[in-house]
Amino acid sequence: MSNKTSKFLYQTIFHLLLFIVCATSVHAQKNKLPADTSLVAFNEVTVNGKRIPYQVTVGTQPVYGEDGEPDAALFFTYYKRNDVDQVENRPIAFSFNGGPGAASLWMHLGYTSPKRLEISDEGYPIQPYGIVDNPYSIIDVADIVYVDPVNTGFSRILNDGKREDFFGVYQDINYLANWIDNFLSRQGRWRSPKYLIGESYSATRVAGLSGELQDKHGIYLNGVVIVSGTKMELPIASNEVLLLPNYAAVAWYHNKLPEDLQKKNLTEILSEVEKYAIDEYLPAVERGGFIDEDQKQEVAEKLARYTGLKKEFILDYNLTVPTNAFRKELLRDEGYFLGFSDARYKGIDKMDAGDTFTGSTPPESAAWDNAFTPAINSYLRNDLNFKTDLQYHVSGPVFPWPWDRFTDGTGAKLRNAMMQNPNLEVLFQAGYYDMLVNYFRQKNGMWKLDPSGKMKDRLHFKVYESGHMMYVREEDLVKSTNDLREFILRSIPKQGEPAKY
Repeated sequence: MSNKTSKFLYQTIFHLLLFIVCATSVHAQKNKLPADTSLVAFNEVTVNGKRIPYQVTVGTQPVYGEDGEPDAALFFTYYKRNDVDQVENRPIAFSFNGGPGAASLWMHLGYTSPKRLEISDEGYPIQPYGIVDNPYSIIDVADIVYVDPVNTGFSRILNDGKREDFFGVYQDINYLANWIDNFLSRQGRWRSPKYLIGESYSATRVAGLSGELQDKHGIYLNGVVIVSGTKMELPIASNEVLLLPNYAAVAWYHNKLPEDLQKKNLTEILSEVEKYAIDEYLPAVERGGFIDEDQKQEVAEKLARYTGLKKEFILDYNLTVPTNAFRKELLRDEGYFLGFSDARYKGIDKMDAGDTFTGSTPPESAAWDNAFTPAINSYLRNDLNFKTDLQYHVSGPVFPWPWDRFTDGTGAKLRNAMMQNPNLEVLFQAGYYDMLVNYFRQKNGMWKLDPSGKMKDRLHFKVYESGHMMYVREEDLVKSTNDLREFILRSIPKQGEPAKY
């Protein structure tokens, strides 16, 4: 081989290797989330007839380890009204979805932000998938931060971060409290009225955070909002009994109740069923197999009247029909089963028989994933220009999730925070047709949150004619955001009013 040929060959190989290394480095860089970055855009939205200018910041903020280095980066979207001079009077709300592996997209694009998913009035997906202005946003009264916990959305563990530091009831609460503390400092919001909004599992999250922020960070909240929340390990009545009003609501929606009940409005029926559940059904169930046979037959007849199920079917389950059995049975003759977190939705299965389901995804979840997933990706990547090759984890890999300390009870932490902070108020929002976290169980949990009865004027409960995500139905989006707006304004003390009993 000549020197000239050899030199050309070496140069070719060198440049080829250099190209491969550079290409690999660029690709790796794109796939690694920056620990600390932000992009700002400006927009405006009309809410209640008034044009509201705002800025939206998307980016990441680190979660620091004990060595002061980033162990994770949390992705967030921060909407701030930008025609307000005195932020000390301007409320700020931190919004979390559930799971515990759910990203924040659901309430971000479904509920409170200035942007909303384009869906049908009843919450069904429509194509093309798009984002529109949300005229019901709470941006008129509060700034909002949508937070994606570790391994949800674009949030990721970095460097020497370990899974066991993030995944678990109190691990989650601890690092998120530190992150919120840092966010308030960075954004200059320490003097602002502060709120937490948590959906589903995040009832546990925000209940625990209310105590953690108060006890370890000196952050006293004005309000906690629990949307379709889990029970926070509060002692509740028999779960089978608490299902009855939920069953009645769903049966009424699907026109399966007797004619005299079907003619009544829903709240009138449920007032009757709730009273029966606590006063008569609960004592009967507590007798178990020792219940008198005549009483058992009488209860079964009453349950059939309130649920639309056959008396014999109820007796086969010893008066306590499980949720999945109800979901499969109520519309069996029509060839459908019911949705789980929203029983307005109907699905079809491989077999109509039994009380199990061939597929693992309930019909409402399939509908929502179908609409929300492309919308959030398009909005963040294209509209807000956050460029990354990372997958946006709608439901992220956070398991195993240790529950061994769950019995410590985050509900008790919320109760203690309320007892120590006379300004702290709590709003519960629930859907009548939610069979995942049924509304009456949530109401019973609220009753147990305050055994003394001394804080009940600071506990508020609102229910809507939809499911777990009540805000996907436009009529209930209007009602729920108005309730939330009213709650925020009411929970801000008058200037100079002391916090005392």
